Amino acid sequence: MKDFSVVKGMDDSHIADIVEEILSQATLPEKVGMMSGKGFYQQYRESNRRWGAHAYRAGGGIERLNVPALYFTDGPRGVARGNSTCFPCSMARGATFDPQLEKRIGEVMGIESRAQDANLSGAVCINLLRHPAWGRAQETYGEDQHHLGEMGAALGEGIQAHNIIGTVKHFALNSMENARFKVNVKVDERTLHEVYLPHFKRCIDAGIATVMTAYNKINGEYCGQHHHLLTDILRNEWNFKGFVHSDWINGVYQTYGATAGLDIENPEPEVFGERLLQAISDRLISEETVNTACRRILNIIYSFLSAIDPLPNYSLDMVASQPHINIALEAAEKSAVLLENDGTLPLQKSSITKVAVLGRLAALENTGDTGSSRVAPPYIVTALAGITNYLSNDAVLHADESDLSAIAAATTEADVSIVVVGTTAQEEGEYVPGDISLGKDGLSDEAVENGASPPKIAKGGDRVSLTLPDDQIAMIKEVSKTGKPVVVVIVSGSAILVEEWRDGISAIVQTFYSGMEGGTALAKLLFGEISPSGKLPITVAKQADHYPYFDRDALEIEYGYWHGYAKLQYEKLTARYPFGHGLSYTTFDYRSVVATTLPDSVSVNVAVANTGSIEADEVIQIYIGYPGTIKPRPLRQLKAFKRVTLAPNETKIVSLNIPLKDLEYRDPASHSWKREQGIHHIFVARSAQDENPLTTSVEL
Repeated sequence: MKDFSVVKGMDDSHIADIVEEILSQATLPEKVGMMSGKGFYQQYRESNRRWGAHAYRAGGGIERLNVPALYFTDGPRGVARGNSTCFPCSMARGATFDPQLEKRIGEVMGIESRAQDANLSGAVCINLLRHPAWGRAQETYGEDQHHLGEMGAALGEGIQAHNIIGTVKHFALNSMENARFKVNVKVDERTLHEVYLPHFKRCIDAGIATVMTAYNKINGEYCGQHHHLLTDILRNEWNFKGFVHSDWINGVYQTYGATAGLDIENPEPEVFGERLLQAISDRLISEETVNTACRRILNIIYSFLSAIDPLPNYSLDMVASQPHINIALEAAEKSAVLLENDGTLPLQKSSITKVAVLGRLAALENTGDTGSSRVAPPYIVTALAGITNYLSNDAVLHADESDLSAIAAATTEADVSIVVVGTTAQEEGEYVPGDISLGKDGLSDEAVENGASPPKIAKGGDRVSLTLPDDQIAMIKEVSKTGKPVVVVIVSGSAILVEEWRDGISAIVQTFYSGMEGGTALAKLLFGEISPSGKLPITVAKQADHYPYFDRDALEIEYGYWHGYAKLQYEKLTARYPFGHGLSYTTFDYRSVVATTLPDSVSVNVAVANTGSIEADEVIQIYIGYPGTIKPRPLRQLKAFKRVTLAPNETKIVSLNIPLKDLEYRDPASHSWKREQGIHHIFVARSAQDENPLTTSVEL
């Protein structure tokens, strides 16, 4: 019997030969066995229901032939195993507008996955933020398709650089949490292809090797068994060659999911396995369908596992090592968005005797959701700890919203108050309903066999309000009474409406969930060691009804063409803080924009100068306005961005490139892409709502 163990350095031809030989020697049950995960329920029970205690077997593997298996670990805040580096959440990293940083973060995740026995990473989450109430908003990068694609592709490229198989999720239209297992999302062809799929195609084109399906239905069919989504679009139109696997639990309901294009059911063979074998026996599904799925699985496994590694070894001491922690700190520094500032920030350490750091969240280790994306780092620096470390114990006062008299006393004594508000995993996060069984929720094998039900305890979910809790608003108003400077720090996964309390506040900073070094970064930002440089990857509206309709318990919902900044522009609404907004401690001047049409792209050059006195980063944003003959289309749509560092009085010529294919629209009549003819307007803007952008145009 031949041994099919992986050998480093195998070329494509050798891999193809091995795959065919495996398929010829494997039995049908062995091949069907590769199409599902294995052993998850037992591992989950043994770990006392702790997600990430193991790298979970997720398909592949034939022990008799020494064919390797897939071992899955989750993300996207870091590796959901052991005590890994905890980065700021994806939404925070989206605010960096820095794909190069995101690629380095991906490399860290790749290294730490390798060091902890995984070879398949679920870290690339790029579902579009349709509405900020979405419970898992924090796991994605924002509301714009181009931005999502660039950031997701960068993370995936970084992960795969260390021969970890990347997966992009959740395919597709997963933009609500509580109803994700049942909701039917109705969508037309243009909206599907122009709004909800471009970022997935960008990641596929970047080489991300696998796709995880979403739980929801699209136009009446579950994504895990949706032939049009998985075969017509993903494989036939996009030419995707990797494998597709389901999300964890209830990812497929019928064995015809295999013919639709689902290659692996995770984490156990609830629908595939014996039922798939029976469907083949009944001639409902062909054995060639199984061979095709196994061919895809094996090609990816052997391609990645046989590739030469960039590093000589991947040892456990690399996990949460100092170089990795330094990148987490850099990400926290670059992701904070300065929403408002009357000149109070940066604070001057030399002129401050006492600082009041207020709010329960200031002292809480709050890195975000506690579902599948949870990362357990070796330590977490809270806002209170970060500011105390930066100053001294004697210089910092603390009280929280449970005692307004203590708040008033601290504020009276302090020179400035820093109020930390927002959300936690209690208010938003992955929704795990009480009637779902993850390893039978820790019940014994005997109890499960006797029909015992798991405890019905739900957690997480979509937010019920876009405003702060009443006690946090009361705290802000109490602090504001003194007339002293007040800085509000918002910790959340997406937008928080500020209209009830923003008047009279000196400065507002949004940090999102800023990771294990968030408190360290916050102190450096507040005291001017570095300038804030984050830009909002979302729109913060003035009213909740400025966002699309949202029903977290919907059985059916229609996703229309408009959301985010495009919706506000279309409806002539003004955002409180628009997409792309973010202030700095310095000033920038833009001038001399030049656009050149090339055979396959539009090249845009613009001069950007730092006209202030400190070094800082700026994010140049290029929006396109279309000719207007095809409707609907956004009035302005982000098509390029670049982050640059500028010293005081330095000017750089920044070059950005827009592929012509990115300017096309989907034609439902021909089911193809076409370019609108005419003048395309180019806006070099500080945000999607910039009233004085630099403009030029090209005729296409």
